[in-house]
Amino acid sequence: QEYRQEKFTHNWKWALLAVDIPALNIQTPKAVEQLFAHIAGAFNKPNVGEKFHGGYKQRYFSFEIISIEGYIQFLIWTEETFRDLVEAAVYAQYPDAEITEVEDYTKMAPNHFPDKEYDIWAADFCLTQGNGLPIRTYRDFEHSISKDTVLKDPMGTFLESFSRIGPGEQMWFQIILEPISNSWKEHVIEEIKEMIGDTTGHHGGNKFVDQIVSSPMALLVKLGDEIFSREAAASHEEPKKEQPNKIQYLTPGQKIIVEAMEEKIRKVGFKTKMRGIYIARKEVFQPTRGINALLGAINQFNIPSANSIAPALTTKASYFFKDRTIKYRKNLLMKAYKKRKAKAGAHPFILNIEELATIWHFPMSHVKTPLVQKAGSKRAEPPSGLPVETINNSVISLLPEVSHEEKPDKKTYRTDSGDVVTLDELG
Repeated sequence: QEYRQEKFTHNWKWALLAVDIPALNIQTPKAVEQLFAHIAGAFNKPNVGEKFHGGYKQRYFSFEIISIEGYIQFLIWTEETFRDLVEAAVYAQYPDAEITEVEDYTKMAPNHFPDKEYDIWAADFCLTQGNGLPIRTYRDFEHSISKDTVLKDPMGTFLESFSRIGPGEQMWFQIILEPISNSWKEHVIEEIKEMIGDTTGHHGGNKFVDQIVSSPMALLVKLGDEIFSREAAASHEEPKKEQPNKIQYLTPGQKIIVEAMEEKIRKVGFKTKMRGIYIARKEVFQPTRGINALLGAINQFNIPSANSIAPALTTKASYFFKDRTIKYRKNLLMKAYKKRKAKAGAHPFILNIEELATIWHFPMSHVKTPLVQKAGSKRAEPPSGLPVETINNSVISLLPEVSHEEKPDKKTYRTDSGDVVTLDELG
């Protein structure tokens, strides 16, 4: 199966898309939640032949935030097959956004460590309490005390930590998402039933096997009652009335957790891998600044009584084979980040679209982070029937430009390649 999967994915072509949103962004993380719901349409459940003979593998995505010497950019890594899906999902929620394909920024980083110029700290993150319990979402950041700001955008803390690094330093953060079916919700439902003491459902085993075994046993018991002239045990005992569950005995905190678990399974989920890297030149390498900032930003999504996001595998090691272990982990996590591999490193986990939108979303306009790349004016398609100029046997479409700061006193046109020119320059 692994051989056939490698053959199936051999011709995959990847694209890295930089997304710039307008400076005046009033969209809440709810818009990105809808974006993730749109992306979930990429899920395809293969049949047995497609899975084992064809080697089918689900295509996945990587939503990333990077800071190169304090310059912050939002990126989406996608396979070419679903590039249109990604762009449609972004434009549906942010019509004025600009999407540009860019070069992969990870190529400049060394492939092997230790390196003469660079050093890194890397970590894979995971949930501390399994997939059923929720983390803190953007709804918990809403408050009605302030008249100016209803939502205290958690992205402000996240981006502030990314803007603190200086020359020679970089911070990378990626969330690899793979669309999955709803089967994960069945396990969460079983956890909920266990918490509330629900005995009405069937727990464990196989109900058909249980029925086959229990029916002959009941017949033997009845036959024994007839042979030994004894009354059925059930006739001497009154049937006990069992309560369907014990939810009324739960503490207020436990009830809140149960409600949050039920709320989590109401929305679409993704198989998730979360990974972060701090890389810098050795002369300016200060892991405490990069690491503490990233971990502090992630801590705001934790609920001590429910679930938390914590590093599961880092480049730190102690005691036996310390140097060898650190070297192995640095190479493992860097290679996994560059290849956007979800299987390498710590185990992936499940987050729903609301939790994902809390961690990865475009900052609102009141978030004062100066070095986030933002879109200027919206680019529009030229209208149909637009006059064209023929120059040297090539056709150039012209779109009237209302005004241009570099040529305010001349009538300008925008070509289909994006250049702003005058008619004299065209001639």
